[in-house]
Amino acid sequence: MEIFENAPEQALAWHEAGRGAVLATVIETWGSAPRRVGAQLVISGDGEMQGSVSGGCVEGAVVLEATDALEKGEQRILEYGVSDSDAFAVGLACGGTIRVLVEPIGAVMPVEVLRRLMEARAAREPVAYEANLDSGARRLVSDTYADRFAMDRSGFEQDGAVFVGIHNPPLRLVVVGAVHIAQALVPMARIAGYDPFVVDPRAAFGSEARFPGEKLVPDWPDEALEEIGVDSRTAVVLLTHDPKLDDPALHVALKSRAFYIGALGSKRTHAKRVDRLQQDGFDSADIARINGPVGLDIGAASPPEIAVAILAEMTRTLRRGA
Repeated sequence: MEIFENAPEQALAWHEAGRGAVLATVIETWGSAPRRVGAQLVISGDGEMQGSVSGGCVEGAVVLEATDALEKGEQRILEYGVSDSDAFAVGLACGGTIRVLVEPIGAVMPVEVLRRLMEARAAREPVAYEANLDSGARRLVSDTYADRFAMDRSGFEQDGAVFVGIHNPPLRLVVVGAVHIAQALVPMARIAGYDPFVVDPRAAFGSEARFPGEKLVPDWPDEALEEIGVDSRTAVVLLTHDPKLDDPALHVALKSRAFYIGALGSKRTHAKRVDRLQQDGFDSADIARINGPVGLDIGAASPPEIAVAILAEMTRTLRRGA
């Protein structure tokens, strides 16, 4: 089943259209459950659904429970065991167990909280949705759960009394330099869940023919990064080898909260880069944020192999820290 990431937006739209809406969220899993904690399904009052909590195994049962919960205006916590045969049907080797929180919009999840959540998501502001399953209180917070934000991991706090749903902005990748490595890296990154941008003022490189269907930004790199906006869910990868293009981009990236900054080049090239940055006023802590030479050392030689090494290093930094 296709993964649907806009369940909160759809829930608000259905509620405001007068159809009624319920959000169903995976709050706990055991074994090889089909969807991770935080996965969501939204159900309208007339039974239409978008999203998934199990890859198709238990959605029908959740819809029935959600419709009844909407009528009664109550929270429900459902538990399902996913059998081996059902799990295999959605591409797993074995089954598991999931718990699902069912929240009718308005009666359980306050509409104003949902609206503020939509505003934060639209503004690319990381926010956590707290649901106190004992008291019924719901609120949004942004100044706690640093580890959960970093790991993009929803789950329980306060001895299981409070479920914390992490709503991070979608991942983005800004590639400076529309070279052969970029041609391999961009589609790989898209598969891994990134929204990629390719920045190159050289028309011969950053062309539609070389990057069909991709977001091409033909501006000078520093101007492009300022326009795109580099935040804590953005990776910046510099592939041009040309200081006239790479260095302006580095100046913006190093002043940003980008979770990953990588720059192509040999150790000798990187040493020269470090010297230039020091002369430009960047200190050792700033410069240490640059992964250079870029990518994990896996012996990569061809452009696609180098792209694999870069994406692997990005993933390690995102999930485990630098």
